[in-house]
Amino acid sequence: MLKLRAGILSALLLGTATVIGAETGPPTFLPNLFPFPNPHGVMKTFSDSGKLDLTGPFFQSLGTNGRSCATCHQASDAWSVSAAHVAERFEQTQGLDPIFRTNDGSNCDHNIDITTPDGRRQAYSLLTSRGLIRIALPAAPTGAEFVVESVTNKYGCNETSTLSMYRRPLPSTNLRFLTTVMWDGRESSGNGFGTTPITPASYPGALQFDLLHQSLDATNGHAQASTQLTATQKLQIVMFEMGLSTAQVVDFGAGSLEANGASGGPVALYNQPFYVGINDPLGQNPTIPPPPFNPVIFTLFTPTWAHDQSHNDHRASILRGQTLFNSHPIAIKGVAGINDALKVDILPGTCGTCHDSPNVGNHSVIAPLNIGIADVTNPLGVDYLPVITLKNTSTGEKISTTDPGRALVTGKWADIGKFKGPILRGLSARAPYFHNGSAESLKDVIEFYNVRFGMGLTEREKADLAAFLSTL
Repeated sequence: MLKLRAGILSALLLGTATVIGAETGPPTFLPNLFPFPNPHGVMKTFSDSGKLDLTGPFFQSLGTNGRSCATCHQASDAWSVSAAHVAERFEQTQGLDPIFRTNDGSNCDHNIDITTPDGRRQAYSLLTSRGLIRIALPAAPTGAEFVVESVTNKYGCNETSTLSMYRRPLPSTNLRFLTTVMWDGRESSGNGFGTTPITPASYPGALQFDLLHQSLDATNGHAQASTQLTATQKLQIVMFEMGLSTAQVVDFGAGSLEANGASGGPVALYNQPFYVGINDPLGQNPTIPPPPFNPVIFTLFTPTWAHDQSHNDHRASILRGQTLFNSHPIAIKGVAGINDALKVDILPGTCGTCHDSPNVGNHSVIAPLNIGIADVTNPLGVDYLPVITLKNTSTGEKISTTDPGRALVTGKWADIGKFKGPILRGLSARAPYFHNGSAESLKDVIEFYNVRFGMGLTEREKADLAAFLSTL
């Protein structure tokens, strides 16, 4: 029933179904805090406008291929897409839903057959299995410190001048906490992309400017627009997005995440203080004098909430997971953007060292990092991705990666494999995880970190962390 309801709601937001009980036509709005079920519970979105208006340009097809922003940013999927729901959309439409378009939805855009359902199933397999969109990017900006020596792409896109990157759509909610737009930061880079970095001095103006630019690029690219968005349309899209706060409100095992002293859910998130640099652990907090870094990042759940006898075991596990996130020691090593920047082999830290924004969990400053997710040796397995070999033009050194990441924006050798850390709210509704979908579950996310940093987590600790992350 929950799976069916989520599918119906997705159809409603795409305008392909009518509201039960409505006289005619698709809905024009959803009530504020409308519940959407997911595998772990229920998620809600709070809009500062008082309701979710479904008539604005965010939900309109403004291009030539039938897509809208909502095609890849579903309210039921925490304003991203879950691979499971994409697979359902394929079966419901036999691969004809607007998300299935060859400009970026197919594994490659040449030598494919989309005339039959079976052909479309093969062509869009990364979208249905991992929720991946193919992003075509120039191999390197002018003056780059590397060249692309070779590309091995099993789907056929082996070009070395334009690279096919496979990435998850980021959520279009909780955007006021962003310090970087897009996984590689190209929409807030200042590197010839027409955008500007988001800093303590430029926030929130730079964030809004970059999102306006991103709305145009997305419509031109993903929706294949033939005419430019108007200034009013861009502003309406960004204001709609900026007004959204999304979080889990009910856990199937623990019950309400807002009751008995807990502060889960989107309303508390909407009221969460934030500024660029808040709680930064490396001295970039702009407050004078800067307060010390507080590793206690999440304070959503209290012993009072956990000791509610009706949900004691589940709530106790979630509270233990929150404590582990805030306090379990991690020996941070081999992370480009941290160890090399600080010139330390090992930096003692916790999850909050990189996920430092209080009760949000992303970087509070611009901090692209390489923790190895794009590595060909990713322990979760990435054999479904291309292998791209880069050569340093000065030293001749070679690196093979599944995605050069930030380096395609800056041209810097040191930026290979760097990506931003995403906002951690609404996780339950938008599996799989990481930029390349390599973690199919929250347990996979935890296992990656456990292996990568030798955290030594017990099975119960892994389960507790997964239980906590599923409540965000």
